[in-house]
Amino acid sequence: MSQTDIRVGGATAPPTPARARPYWTSRRRDHLAGYLFIAPQLIGSLVFVFLPLVLVVWYSLHEWNVLAGTFDFVGGENYAALADDPNLGSVLRATGLFSVGLVVLNLGLALLLAVLLNQKLRGTIVFRTLFFSPVVVSLVAWTIVWGFLLQDNGGVNGLLDTIGVDGPNWLRGEGTAMFSVIVVQVFKNVGLNMVLFLAALQGVPAELYEAAEVDGASRMRQFWRITVPLISPTILLTSIITVVGSLQVFAQIAVLTQGGPGTSTTVLVYYLYQQAFQFHHFGYGATLSIVLFGIVLALTVLQWQMRKRWVFHES
Repeated sequence: MSQTDIRVGGATAPPTPARARPYWTSRRRDHLAGYLFIAPQLIGSLVFVFLPLVLVVWYSLHEWNVLAGTFDFVGGENYAALADDPNLGSVLRATGLFSVGLVVLNLGLALLLAVLLNQKLRGTIVFRTLFFSPVVVSLVAWTIVWGFLLQDNGGVNGLLDTIGVDGPNWLRGEGTAMFSVIVVQVFKNVGLNMVLFLAALQGVPAELYEAAEVDGASRMRQFWRITVPLISPTILLTSIITVVGSLQVFAQIAVLTQGGPGTSTTVLVYYLYQQAFQFHHFGYGATLSIVLFGIVLALTVLQWQMRKRWVFHES
């Protein structure tokens, strides 16, 4: 007789079978809940990010003529055409000039405004609203209004004429068109970075400034030794957002200059649009979009890797 047998009234009872472990344990239910929470984001990323990237690579290997209804495999011909494109150099220069000008002016002006609005002065709430209001205005409406203001007989030149200055045709001069587009974009989005900088400035402990004043540090030295290091995470965030946004500019170019005069304001996104939707070179347009993706990815990774050198709290 086994040790598990039980005697009941002189008879031997059969052993009690072990209870089956339920499949939906507390651990598995927690895992399922986590997967359900991330499922919308995961599905959205697969459908709207990864799948389009795969399709763009696939289209870049073909020559797709919508008008003729042809879709021919050409392999690497579209990539080889990049080296022979006479306009690509000027397009990349215009893209770089726009990005550098926008990033420098936007971040510099946003930080300056944040520092000024962080002072305990009367009327700062009104100025905060004033500088942030362009962020919520429609981009196309904002650009159209500035298009009228920057015309040869527009409001900007009318204002300059009152002080005896003969203003140029801002959107038709090769030396002023790019500058005008940059300024319009800076005024449109500087309020967003200003608010981010302002929130970071208000999080800097006042005790550090008091200790620095006791040690005799000037205001400028306090700014560079205390303020900038402590708000460096926000500087990293705003720089990444601004760089990526500068490489994706389209509406401002399309409304204000249409890439002109010549190709002086034809940035990469607008050139991609021209090749794909005006000239119907969809395969080559897909190839240009891969170039744009590579540039954005490389700059973002570079900024992220450099954070360990100048971002506070990073090791």
